[in-house]
Amino acid sequence: MPHLTYSTGYNSLIERLNRFPQGAPPSELLTRILSMLFTEKEAELLSRLPVRPFTATMAAHLWEMREVEAFRILDGLADRALMLDMEQDNGERIFVLPPPISGFFDFSLMRVRSDVDQKSLSELLYQYLNLEEDFVRDLFVEGRTRLGRIMVGEDEVAPAHVTRVLNYERASEVIKGAWKIGLANCYCRQKMHHIGRACSASMEMCMIFNGLADSLIRHGNAREIDQVECLDFLQQAREQNLVQFAENAQHGISFICNCCGCCCEALVAARKFSHLHPVHTTNYVVHLKEDLCCGCGRCIDACPAQGVSLVSAKDAQHHWMRKCVLDTERCLGCGVCVRVCKSGALSLVPRKERVITPVDGAHRVVLMAIERNKLQHLIWDNRAMFSHRAMAAVVGAVLKLPPVKQALAESQLGSRYLHAMIQRHADMPKRQTHRY
Repeated sequence: MPHLTYSTGYNSLIERLNRFPQGAPPSELLTRILSMLFTEKEAELLSRLPVRPFTATMAAHLWEMREVEAFRILDGLADRALMLDMEQDNGERIFVLPPPISGFFDFSLMRVRSDVDQKSLSELLYQYLNLEEDFVRDLFVEGRTRLGRIMVGEDEVAPAHVTRVLNYERASEVIKGAWKIGLANCYCRQKMHHIGRACSASMEMCMIFNGLADSLIRHGNAREIDQVECLDFLQQAREQNLVQFAENAQHGISFICNCCGCCCEALVAARKFSHLHPVHTTNYVVHLKEDLCCGCGRCIDACPAQGVSLVSAKDAQHHWMRKCVLDTERCLGCGVCVRVCKSGALSLVPRKERVITPVDGAHRVVLMAIERNKLQHLIWDNRAMFSHRAMAAVVGAVLKLPPVKQALAESQLGSRYLHAMIQRHADMPKRQTHRY
């Protein structure tokens, strides 16, 4: 379908997607993927929508149509998991166009459906995401702030350090703190299943929480479960030596994927670009007691990042003996190797420096936008429609940044208002000191 490459509607949507910090490099493959998910008319309409959340009233204004018609289109897209909707405290429905990854690419394969050719879509996604490197590099390598982070195996942390594991580092605590929980098929394994390369790990293992779960459940794209059932699935995932990969935030975490090293795009990127640290590790790293290692190799098979290897033990009496060697630069700190070690030679200990985790999703998006020179799109995109609440959220996230990042944000926006807010924030300790 070479004509799709020149389609105005799909090109406009690609340009709109790339205004968000997490974009999608243009290519003929991407155009073909979008053409399977959206009609050209839908693509053209979506290209006019703002990056931030919006109402049906706003969409109707931008699309120059009646509000009831705009709502029908948006609600239909939400039914197909191509749009997310959330209900405000005042009952008003707001919508947001999700990014491709941890967004509509994933949602399109999170349940079996007949409205899209999932096998053909999987083949295109595999080519675009797994074989070509542009998207993976753009998503996992550009900038310093990552989309996701590895969660530590709570039971694998050495007893002396277990009290240092914070609640947002524990998958069990994220589950217990969620007000809505959904479960869906693992997008990565579903994609690999359709091309005949899936592993034997359980398919229904994608955990989604709170607002994201509410939208996907209401539209039939995930099934609702309670905390007890979710904790059971977490235990099953650990028994299968799957790695917990979560949204990179301390609060308001919207997903935890239970990932295998063979199918998961994040873990594949962690191996392929290990020197660039494409996913945030945990705050722990594996430690080896060499005298306890029996050289069995279980840890090698379990490690998703190829951070463990076996070498000769150089034992003159036992030439066949092997011993474990760690590559701590590759170590994700997940603890799977500790879980499978039968000799007690491996344990998780704190890293020398803690990994910085954004406070929430807004904080992460602002950091990613600054690093990718896209902050202006979060604020000035359809600026006449920008609400005071949304502006306050972005400015609040900027004020949490260190001075260097604040300076970058200020230079990208060229905003006198932001400059004044940063100066006022910086002067606050001085004024408070002066009072006393």
